[in-house]
Amino acid sequence: MSQTINTSEFNATILRPAQMDSASPWGFVILPKEVSETLPRRGRTTVDGNINGQPFQATLEPDGQLSHWLKLQQTLLDAAGVQPGSNASFDIKPVQQEPEPELPHDLQQALAADPAALAAWHDTTTIARLDWIHWITSAKQAKTRLQRISNACDMLASGKKRVCCFDPSGFYSKAFSAPKTA
Repeated sequence: MSQTINTSEFNATILRPAQMDSASPWGFVILPKEVSETLPRRGRTTVDGNINGQPFQATLEPDGQLSHWLKLQQTLLDAAGVQPGSNASFDIKPVQQEPEPELPHDLQQALAADPAALAAWHDTTTIARLDWIHWITSAKQAKTRLQRISNACDMLASGKKRVCCFDPSGFYSKAFSAPKTA
């Protein structure tokens, strides 16, 4: 039985982040909670969408408030004819199949060095791999990230398929939030 994936429509003001994490400018929107509630998960979720009719595919990030936020690269903003401060029309729907997440180089090296962990990694689901990567990349300090990579390899090698004690929404741990606005 196939599941129907509904499209959600909303209007939002494009926000400018207080701090840019890259040289190229970008904007973002915080999804209305009622739109986030239609998505399959509170953690990272990939969607197909349109902004003012301009198509895109992006991975939504959890905002720690049981909703999501969407990073909008400048090229997409230009193509859609909007800038931070502008109001835009959006429609989004979850992708049929979550794409395979990009494996960070340091995790890839650690898995390659541990055959049992690598075998377990390949035996997990795409969503589980997305959560493992999210847990590792959400570390704020380099030493924490290294420890998480080591722990991930140990847990995978011992047969764990999912990272334990990780709230991918950030709601209970307050680990995630949308960027601060300028």
